Amino acid sequence: MRVLVACEYSGRVREAFRALGHDAWSCDLLEAEDRSYYHYRCDVRLVLDKNWDMMIAHPPCTYLTVAGLFRNKGNPERAAKTEEALRFVERLMTAPIPRIALENPISCISSRIRKPDQIIQPYQFGEDASKATCLWLKGLDRLPIDPGSRFPGRIVMHNGKMVERWSNQTDSGQNRLAPSPDRWKERSRTYPGIAAAMAAHWSQAATASGLFSEAA
Repeated sequence: MRVLVACEYSGRVREAFRALGHDAWSCDLLEAEDRSYYHYRCDVRLVLDKNWDMMIAHPPCTYLTVAGLFRNKGNPERAAKTEEALRFVERLMTAPIPRIALENPISCISSRIRKPDQIIQPYQFGEDASKATCLWLKGLDRLPIDPGSRFPGRIVMHNGKMVERWSNQTDSGQNRLAPSPDRWKERSRTYPGIAAAMAAHWSQAATASGLFSEAA
């Protein structure tokens, strides 16, 4: 398959698909972190029409997250950026590509465009981390969840209750990453377990539907 990974600088999803033999390319305004040749450094809208079979998109969530929307009140400039971000999401969702998965945290995409088809957690795919991740799907089915792959969190007492926490969380449930100029970059990386699951499952689904031949 020809696979476009939109708004990805880390290369994690791109390389997961390339490891299975696909012609996968990432695209971002930033350089590829791994300096890969298979990366477009540009606005992804410029390459949407290059005959892709599948797109995995990770649009920036800064102005879309539920937490960030509270900062829009009384700030028309920031509110305008949320509207711009939503138009960008709609452009990706309606791209001329038969199979699309768009990923984002809990955000206003759910209320302004449509609800996600699936919400997953990194710990469901063997990662020691918690981060609710929404998937909006077109021409793709939901990622299967294997209970045997679940990474167990640590059990702590919080507000009088025993709760489960993972390595990226404090005992109170906050993100451990301290504020910094690069915090958004660290939080935007796709976890390897999720990237591998996307590549493996959606490759199998594409084979079953006749999109491409394994023998090819």
